Amino acid sequence: MNIKVCGITSIKQLQQLDGLDIDFAGLVFYKQSPRYAGDKISGKEIITADLDIKKIGVFVNAEYDEIMDTVEKYGLDIVQLHGDESPHLCEQVSDEIEVIKAFRIDDNSEKSIDYMIADYDEACDYYLFDAGGNGSFGGTGKKFDWTKIAKSKIEKPFFLSGGIGPEDAALVKAFKHPDYYGVDINSRFEKEPGVKDMALLLQFIHGLK
Repeated sequence: MNIKVCGITSIKQLQQLDGLDIDFAGLVFYKQSPRYAGDKISGKEIITADLDIKKIGVFVNAEYDEIMDTVEKYGLDIVQLHGDESPHLCEQVSDEIEVIKAFRIDDNSEKSIDYMIADYDEACDYYLFDAGGNGSFGGTGKKFDWTKIAKSKIEKPFFLSGGIGPEDAALVKAFKHPDYYGVDINSRFEKEPGVKDMALLLQFIHGLK
């Protein structure tokens, strides 16, 4: 089970995650987010740190040049596109670096997941499914109906996200899909936006074992 912790805003917490053998850390580069990392952590700090954890830059409807400039500045390993990015932009970026395309699942929508992802099959490396609706770009702290994924083909490694908390370890562990790659956690593990509670994270890790 791969674990991705999103919304990191300090080098200290990035190092703590690395020490816990967390697989992926998400740095948000969307200025409207309360977890925006661009003015809290420098590229130099990250590049000079000796880290094994994969660093993911999270973008929402950013232009190609902005994304690639940030990749270089922060030494990112993966890009997560969490807005309404086109398959063309995803493909452009994935020619240079691995891409996670996020999809916001609205339980009130009749669109199937297979329909939503169809045009992105050749354009990215991973999917991420998050709770959505009401114009939100994630970080809602709410779950969506996971049975929508269980019924979908997908056929690409994906992260399960949206409202997952420390008490959900058994639920996350029990979820089954042939392409289920990892879990993405964020707001339910925080003391405040962008500051993770490492004790809650350890509780979750132990629950997955």
